[in-house]
Amino acid sequence: DLEPGTMDAVRAGPFGQLFRPDNFVFGQSGAGNNWAKGHYTEGAELVDQVLDVVRREAEGCDCLQGFQITHSLGGGTGAGMGTLLISKIREEFPDRMMATFSVMPSPKVSDTVVEPYNATLSVHQLVENS
Repeated sequence: DLEPGTMDAVRAGPFGQLFRPDNFVFGQSGAGNNWAKGHYTEGAELVDQVLDVVRREAEGCDCLQGFQITHSLGGGTGAGMGTLLISKIREEFPDRMMATFSVMPSPKVSDTVVEPYNATLSVHQLVENS
């Protein structure tokens, strides 16, 4: 998610010590289950900061083979910003492998009506860039 509360929960949780504190990137508001907000507005404002973190981690590798991205396709952040980030990583690292572990929405788990639309808008990006 894009909002700081989610990051605070991860940081304070039992696995918070697994992550470098300077790798947390967040904005002031979320994408609100809206693919376009995640891809074009809220997510687009943060994607350069996220790419800086990706570059820093990649530079620390002896032999970078590729990327593994885990994200949801139901919400605005995972679907919208996730696909934007994947396309930006593909531009910057065209010769590296890209594997995505994309969680598809299901009406058995969530009743958010726009989740299938978010997933549908993401599929083309995933086919092109992963």
